[in-house]
Formats: sequence, C-alpha cells, structure tokens
Amino acid sequence: MALKKCLAKSGPWLLSLCQALFEGRGPSLEGAGLAIRVVDATTVKEPGKTGSLWRIHYSMSLPSLVCDHFLVTETEGVGIGESFRRFPVAVGDYMIEDRGYSMAAGIAHVVKSGGHVMVRANTGSLRFLQPDGGRFDLLQAVCRLDRPGSVASWNVTTDGNGSVASVDGRICAIRKSDTAIAQKKLMRKAAKNGKTPKPESLEFAKYVIVFTTFPHSRFTPEAVLDWYRLRWQVELVFKRFKSVAQLGHLPKRGGESSKAWLYGKLFTALLTERLITHAHTLSPLGYEIPVRRNDTRQVA
Repeated sequence: MALKKCLAKSGPWLLSLCQALFEGRGPSLEGAGLAIRVVDATTVKEPGKTGSLWRIHYSMSLPSLVCDHFLVTETEGVGIGESFRRFPVAVGDYMIEDRGYSMAAGIAHVVKSGGHVMVRANTGSLRFLQPDGGRFDLLQAVCRLDRPGSVASWNVTTDGNGSVASVDGRICAIRKSDTAIAQKKLMRKAAKNGKTPKPESLEFAKYVIVFTTFPHSRFTPEAVLDWYRLRWQVELVFKRFKSVAQLGHLPKRGGESSKAWLYGKLFTALLTERLITHAHTLSPLGYEIPVRRNDTRQVA
C-alpha cells in the first residue's frame, strides 16, 4: 500500500525526468535549417475488461527521431481529443500530422504561433474556400487526376465558419495506384458499423490529399507529398513502445497511479533510446590513440 501511494504521487517527478532527457535535443533538420516535427496520438488500455483507457499525445523531431513533447490524457470528456493545441509550437516549426488533426481551429493555432502545417485532409471535417472566397469543390478538383501518380495542387483557404480564423495554404493531391486504393477497406469498415459508405467517400479513397502551409519556394507539390510519407515514423515509435515497453500493461486502475506508471514506462523507453545513441558515438573504433613523445610504448 505504501508503494502504491508513492507511485500515485510520482507522476510529475517521472514526467520531469522524461523532459530532462529532451533538453539540448532540438528538432532542427540537419543540413536544411528546418524544424520538422511529426505529431500523432495513440491509445493505451490496461489489461482486463475493466481496464481504463488512456491517450498518449506524441511529437517527434526529424531526422533525429527524438521525442520533443508528449502528454498523457484520459479518452473521455471534453477537450481531450487529438488537436494541435496540445503541443507547444515555436516560430519556424514545420508540423506534419495525419487526418485526425485536420481541423480549422488546430491549423489556425499553429499558424498563429508562427509554425507551418502539413496535414492529410479530412474531407468530412475540413472545408476549403477559393482565394476569392467562393466554395472550393475538392472532389471535382481531384477527379481531374485520372492517372496513377498524377500530382496537382491548388491554392485554397480553410473555412473557419466565422468562428475560427481562415488560413491560406495549398491542397496537394496524388492519384493512388490501383493496388493502393482502399475502397474495399472502407466498405468493410462501413459494413461493420452497419452503414453504407457515401459515393464521394469511395471516390476520395483513390487519392492522397494533403493541406499545407509549407512555403511554395522550398516545397513543390511533389516534395510536400514525399515529406508527408515520413509521418509514418511516429507510427513505428508507437509500435515499439507497445511491443517492447509494453505500455498497455498497467497494474493499477487509479488515475494518478496509472499516469505515473505510463510516465515511468515512457522514461524507460526514452532512456534506452538515449543510451543507444551514446553507444553509437562512444565506440572505441574509428580513431587513433595519440602517443606522447616520451612514451616508448607502441600502440596496437
């Protein structure tokens, strides 16, 4: 019982240890002067029917693959979902995210903080306007890409419906190959939920559609789509955490003790990552040991 009480109170301490590992590990991209960050969230469930569910919000820098921010929240309640507003944004940050973050309010938050956004467009939650203010017909635009691998872009503005500031950017889209089109997966998911997929949803499944505020001068439409593919790296991090660190194995059901346990697991995983990095840099091979002039010993 004493150990349980100590664990319940150790969450902030374990969180501070995790944050200390991040100090001095900036997210700047080597050789390009860019601060590239990929953002995502994953859920973690305690074993058993009554186990509670938690959500880990995670941001990772590229190319170092080092986490620069994370947060553990519950999965039920108001304002606990995936959102850009859960992450600190610095001037010059380049944020890459999946469709779960495709919301006008979150995009406006990043741009207002001086950052740039690249997010896969959620055609059900994010609407666009033409530069002159008219409605932008996204489906009609992408349907012009009739060959696999065809790429196009359009200047658009996010539609905040008057409650959120609009953001100027681009839509970049590519037509998928026939084998990559996920219409069957979409139909299986809809059938599982007892629904019928909309015809426009089946049509949108033929394309990868990305909204971005990355500057035109440095990122062509092809470059934008290539950069978006790197977002998969954060998915691999979650897979490692769940398989190797076994994040879902939480022996406690109390809120504070479960959070502390998660922070402890994350600290272990991040410390292992840091030790592996140092192991690569501290290898004794690859350099010579200098010999002093008054030392007659030979170095092998």
